[in-house]
Amino acid sequence: MHDDEQKILDDARALWRKYIVITKEMLKFIDKKDVDMFLELVPQRSQLIEMMKALPPNKFRETEECRAMIEEIKPMDMQIMYKARAWLNKSRRQNSAVKSYDLTSAFGNRGRIFNQKY
Repeated sequence: MHDDEQKILDDARALWRKYIVITKEMLKFIDKKDVDMFLELVPQRSQLIEMMKALPPNKFRETEECRAMIEEIKPMDMQIMYKARAWLNKSRRQNSAVKSYDLTSAFGNRGRIFNQKY
């Protein structure tokens, strides 16, 4: 194997390892309900994906090491998707509840009728 090919494989391996680390961190923060930190990690993980795609063609994905990494990532991704959906649904329900009690926005100035004396 040429030095260039080895460097590309090493770069791919490093990116995949970083991807796993960020995925674990995302799962940790969503478990802690720290949505802000979770959301800060999303673009970082997307950036890693773009960096992986930008690598020259290589055979890293065909290695047993990469297959093992993918098998490690899959269940974490499933948990993240499930928990993110649950958080989003809860957030939507809370938002709907708040809006339903917000008489001022629902009725505009007419909502002030409740504050007037007759």
